[in-house]
Amino acid sequence: MYSKQKNRKAKAGLLLIASPRFKNLGEGLPHGTYGERKAMQIEEILGTLDFLDVIFPGIVYEREDAVRAMERFYLEKADFIIAEFLSWSEDFAWIRFLRDMPEVPMIFVNVAKERMAFRDTLDEDDFIEYLCSGTLVGSLEGSGSLPRVGRKHVRIVMGSREEVTGRIRTFAAAARVRSLLQQSNLGLLANYNEAMWSTYFDPYALFTKIGPEIHFLPYSTYGEVIDGVNDTVLNAYCDDLTARYRMMDDVDPEKFRASVRASIGLAEMARMSDSDILVFNDIDQAMFRLVGLRAGFYHPWFNENISVLVPEADTGAGLICYILKLLSGRHVNFLEPFHIESEFGTFAGGHAGPNDHNDSSWQENVVIARDVRFAKTDYRYAGAPFAWYRISPGRKTLAQLVEENGRYKLICGMAESLPGDHILTTYSHSIFRPDVPVGRFFEQILRVGSTQHFGVVDGDYRRELKEVAALMDFDYCPIE
Repeated sequence: MYSKQKNRKAKAGLLLIASPRFKNLGEGLPHGTYGERKAMQIEEILGTLDFLDVIFPGIVYEREDAVRAMERFYLEKADFIIAEFLSWSEDFAWIRFLRDMPEVPMIFVNVAKERMAFRDTLDEDDFIEYLCSGTLVGSLEGSGSLPRVGRKHVRIVMGSREEVTGRIRTFAAAARVRSLLQQSNLGLLANYNEAMWSTYFDPYALFTKIGPEIHFLPYSTYGEVIDGVNDTVLNAYCDDLTARYRMMDDVDPEKFRASVRASIGLAEMARMSDSDILVFNDIDQAMFRLVGLRAGFYHPWFNENISVLVPEADTGAGLICYILKLLSGRHVNFLEPFHIESEFGTFAGGHAGPNDHNDSSWQENVVIARDVRFAKTDYRYAGAPFAWYRISPGRKTLAQLVEENGRYKLICGMAESLPGDHILTTYSHSIFRPDVPVGRFFEQILRVGSTQHFGVVDGDYRRELKEVAALMDFDYCPIE
């Protein structure tokens, strides 16, 4: 998928319902008719939604308005719908919309004002304002049809305009992810990981229940792509890496170039296959025999194209890293927890292979170093280097996506990545302190049932992940 599509705003259909019998009441009054007042209110509402690409077909008064709204929302591919009663209204158009609109997530909102603009309704102008202010009665009337019609993926929100807008923002982020997943591709290079059966995902269910189309990419093509990397491209990336990062003295120049060439090959494989998620079986011996090494660098192409690369053929980890990427737009790392040090309330975590080291704010945390795990093997480029990254410090979201008996579990929690030196050879890594006691943190995960791989991103994305889980029918498992 083109990066422009993945960078787009969430697209919202705005369904605003008002009463046809009130529309022309109030002609000649100081504040205008009911319909004129509602038209003015639209500008206020749209002004709070500038973070969205809004499809607004006009206020829904009649059946024809509801039909026109449905047609536009469907044809223009709204990610979700914002539904709001602007006052009490007849509910025939609303129920028709609920019955006939194809399934799309909906957030049903009611905005409560701090106080009314009128004291009593003795004056006709104030009486019209009273009619305009009856949003609660409209929402109550409309709410019963949601379960009766059986709409799925509906979120109900009430609060001030500011509070409601904040909830819409979170819902929009999740709905956008849901839509983008349905348009995405996952490339598996080249097969499932026989060393880790727990990472297996049903490819049919992946497409029908989550969205991405899976493509199996052969190692033979990867080998041809590596051989086809020209010297100009290779030299440019080598120069970029050595300009940004310190290189250890024992790195072999030929093996460095081989690792860089193989890393360019991964990016090219993703580009050629239009893969938004490249899942790489980087410990397969067939790959080592063909290529002679494990690619050690996370090519900038992945970030430029809002895509991700993960190792060890873990499809679930690739999906959660991609979801975090779409939600945050930030650098996403891949890790597995190694061990706990209960005295300090911490755990060590990281992973071998290519890991996103491209954050320019933390390039001093990267050293080009030998992959000592494979240095004593007989592969052609044994010990070829990689970007040894001390994962940036800060509070981070850790998340997993796991398949279980046809359903999916989204597990997430928070941890602080601590500053420090490079201490674990071969692995990009950090020391983490979870928000909750470290033993309790992992005991909860063990009880849920998981795998060892996590996606990690700066910031707190738990609210967005909870909404993603709800819209995708995942079981949401917060670790807290």
